[in-house]
Amino acid sequence: MSETSGIPQYAGATSQMRTLAVRITDDLRAQLDVIAQLNDRSVTEEIRLSLEYWIERSKSDPQVLKRAETVRADIEREAQTRRNAIEAIFAKEPAKKVTPSSRDAAKDKTPGS
Repeated sequence: MSETSGIPQYAGATSQMRTLAVRITDDLRAQLDVIAQLNDRSVTEEIRLSLEYWIERSKSDPQVLKRAETVRADIEREAQTRRNAIEAIFAKEPAKKVTPSSRDAAKDKTPGS
């Protein structure tokens, strides 16, 4: 494991490292400690590698892909609604109101119609 500025570098590292606290059982922690020792890596590195592996597997999972399409469509609908709202607020020309013609308005006022 190479280190630069005290931050371990790994495959796929493209951004600043962030801390994540995860609660696990004592048994799982003991197994993780042994695996890390056997692989001559830190527990942190084992966890990071496991997460990378899981994310890569999930990217090709049909159920995850289907859900991603649903979420993407929801995001696009929401974004379009927000774009429309901004356009309505900041449009240079006010939206023209649809009003009945004077003839229709007069017709509506006559009794019996």
